[in-house]
Amino acid sequence: MSRINFNRKGAKAGGKESAAVHPWRFRTLLFFIGIAFGGLILRLAWIQVIDPDRLRQEGDMRSLRTTETQAVRGMVTDRNGEQLAVSVPVEAVWADPKTVHESGAIANERAWQALSEVLKVDIKTLKNRIANPKKRFVYLQRQVTPAVAEYIKGLKLGGVYLRPESRRFYPTGEISAHLVGVTNIDGHGIEGIERSYNDWLTATPGEMRVRKDRHGRVIEHLGVVKEGKDANDLHLSIDQRVQSIAYRALKKATDENMATSGSMVMLDIKTGEVLAMVNTPSYNPNNRGQYQSFRVRNRVVTDTYEPGSTVKPLILLSALHAGVTSWDDFIDSKPLFIGAKQIKDVSVHHANNLYDILRYSSNIGMSRIALRMQAQDMINTLSMLGFGIESGSGLMGESGGMLPQRRRWSDIERATLSFGYGLRVTPLQLVSAYATLANSGCRNPISVTKLEKKPTCEQVINQNDAKAMLRALEYVVDSAIPKAKVPGYRIGGKSGTAKVAVAGGYGKDYMAWFAGFAPASNPRFAMVVVINEPKGKAYYGGAVATPPFAEAMGGVLQLYNIRPDADTAVQDPKLARQEAPLVPRT
Repeated sequence: MSRINFNRKGAKAGGKESAAVHPWRFRTLLFFIGIAFGGLILRLAWIQVIDPDRLRQEGDMRSLRTTETQAVRGMVTDRNGEQLAVSVPVEAVWADPKTVHESGAIANERAWQALSEVLKVDIKTLKNRIANPKKRFVYLQRQVTPAVAEYIKGLKLGGVYLRPESRRFYPTGEISAHLVGVTNIDGHGIEGIERSYNDWLTATPGEMRVRKDRHGRVIEHLGVVKEGKDANDLHLSIDQRVQSIAYRALKKATDENMATSGSMVMLDIKTGEVLAMVNTPSYNPNNRGQYQSFRVRNRVVTDTYEPGSTVKPLILLSALHAGVTSWDDFIDSKPLFIGAKQIKDVSVHHANNLYDILRYSSNIGMSRIALRMQAQDMINTLSMLGFGIESGSGLMGESGGMLPQRRRWSDIERATLSFGYGLRVTPLQLVSAYATLANSGCRNPISVTKLEKKPTCEQVINQNDAKAMLRALEYVVDSAIPKAKVPGYRIGGKSGTAKVAVAGGYGKDYMAWFAGFAPASNPRFAMVVVINEPKGKAYYGGAVATPPFAEAMGGVLQLYNIRPDADTAVQDPKLARQEAPLVPRT
């Protein structure tokens, strides 16, 4: 019993001790809790009252972003508003490799295989692009269509995102490719009009401050940081309908003659505007796989050739101005030797006056006239007509050609210059010269953009001589170049054939030319066709370059509802000369 009582006493003693300790512990706990609450209150007061900006800054660092507004490149249209180049919305697929690895999306083989198939990129290539988890940005594919973008969204791959961008689309494809040009994947012009007018067509993106949530979605627009600059549209001088007609005719001719290339350019004689400018072979600017240097070059302005007999009317204008010949002058057509060189005609004809020289394209007759005057007289006339200088079209890569400038000229050099050898011109330069001739000797500047008003021309050729030459060139087509004729219309022009220059001389290939205008009664359009190195049965300009001229010119005359003038034709060249009003020589 005593043992039991001892325990009870001990229990009573312990209970008194416990009761004595508890109030102290309780007060201590309350003290520390009070300190903690006081610290929290002070911290809250510091954050929200004394120094609230720091936390706001931390939050802004995680939610505020400066984004660029989308800059859309300007549209290129023809003179009638037909779209030639337009930007369409597309998407860029990009990835954040760090997020891809941290989210575990890298292990989703099915989704990556689907992404590989829709982008047509090998899955190993995709995996290599996101292999480095330290990277934060890498493109997987640029300029995917909205349909592909929607499919990729459905894959829900962590770390794979889409961003809007634009892609250049060319509705007319290969027909206007050389003139309009093309942009690179970043939207900067690299060929043609796209490059020449890149600054005009390019928009400058603005900057905007926005707030985003943790998913990257914009939840608030806070204001504009930097104003952007809108792009400008560009209205070209070409008529897409004429462009299509010209391209179809040229492509047919180059294919039938198995030619290396071909070029055709048409001007509005009254304004100097380019209505058509085409080349073959061409390429589709919407398919970058066809981008090859020999296809994308605009040969109308970049390539130079010896013009052959197409330059003869221009040399005769120089001779008429210099007073060394006249339309009634008798020209000896007998064989001509200059030193050890013999000047030959393609076929033997009795070309006794200027009309016959043009009709039979007599090199002998031209040489005899050229030897009567100084070489500088011919050079001056050709220079006034735009040879040896750029046309001012503003197109990238334009060549000024080559007009020889020598202190001393040999007789053979003067003779060969008179029938188109020893100088080099672009098709654009030659068509400008013929447009000037058809405009009564008044030269308009070349324009590839649509003009709001008619320009002021410069009189560079005597009107009387120019009009007489028009009648002579109409006589040439009517009597000697039947393939250049257009039913119902009077046509004037001159064909030409020149050997292709090679290292050390001339090769076996030829250039076939035709330069002409219509309708002859009141010239409206001038056109030049050049077929480079035809490999078919024929290679002369009168046989090879005239059919595409007739086809294209006939289509354009009908398209513009030009009234037929064949019933007013004057067959006798002497009567034709009398039609032209006498104007004092300048």
